[in-house]
Amino acid sequence: MDHRFCIAPMMEWTDRHCRFFHRLLTRRARIYTEMITTGAVLHGDRARLLAYDTAEHPLALQLGGCDPRQLAQCARIGAELGYDEINLNVGCPSDRVQEGRFGACLMAEPVLVGDCVAAMKAAVDIPVTVKCRIGIDSQDPDEALESFTGAIAHAGADALIVHARKAWLEGLSPRENRDIPPLDYDRVYRLKSAHRDLTIVLNGGIADLDDVGRHLERADGVMMGRVAYQEPWRLLAVDPLLFGESAPHRTARQAAEALIPYIERELARGTRRSRVTCSACSAGCRGRAPSAGILRRLRSSPTPMSPHFALHSLSCRITSWRAPPPDLATVRRLLRSST
Repeated sequence: MDHRFCIAPMMEWTDRHCRFFHRLLTRRARIYTEMITTGAVLHGDRARLLAYDTAEHPLALQLGGCDPRQLAQCARIGAELGYDEINLNVGCPSDRVQEGRFGACLMAEPVLVGDCVAAMKAAVDIPVTVKCRIGIDSQDPDEALESFTGAIAHAGADALIVHARKAWLEGLSPRENRDIPPLDYDRVYRLKSAHRDLTIVLNGGIADLDDVGRHLERADGVMMGRVAYQEPWRLLAVDPLLFGESAPHRTARQAAEALIPYIERELARGTRRSRVTCSACSAGCRGRAPSAGILRRLRSSPTPMSPHFALHSLSCRITSWRAPPPDLATVRRLLRSST
């Protein structure tokens, strides 16, 4: 179980299309699903919610819940479907999650979280891990995180992923909770020093692979979040720099070409065009997709496009062409004409 480099679970971002796209950039990163609640797994459209491509391995299923029995059931389902890890979300601060009594509010109930971990460990043979914050609201991070870690370690958790910020459940929105509470990396380093037998993965504010390298000197692994989605071309350096292996593709442009057959397959299966292309291609293009005029200038420009723009601008165009959209052969031709 290698957690040296992980890509964070991100609601409405890391769906199966985005994860496939990331896997074109790194073979070795550990990838996580969006959080899926136990209620959705047990009573929802399981085939759709838990679908993934075999290329996504190693792949972790992140669950949201607080009932040990239900979490054990869901963990068993995930293991039977071939997931490589079950992760419990104890870090999400949204109001909806709090109303369901899961996510970050569970940091106030370490004994219950320990019971949840123990139940999942008894149900499956794959690793069971937890993702949390350093504390919530007025908790003292030293006391809260130590108590929490002791409970999940005693229950047999295989790893703890720590977002090195508090979560303020009152007064801050989920978006504000990603930026306003200060980062406290030293608290995570101290946690690792105190729990040498437990895999500790650091998350929060990871901007590039230089950051990753520095944190790996003090923690077992690093989890990258928004940068992996907004600037995914950085992932091309993960395998060479962290694992001593070649990247799946030499350039971001080659990775973009490799994405097109996947889009074709998904469209043939009936996946909505906007769904697959927005998920797999809009990473790094959070703003408006490039206009047709920009594309024409890019085609005629003697200056090569940056890896970031080459990977996403042409792919994102799939989502914004108006009827009739170009066929995928045209997309390929536009992509190749930029080389």
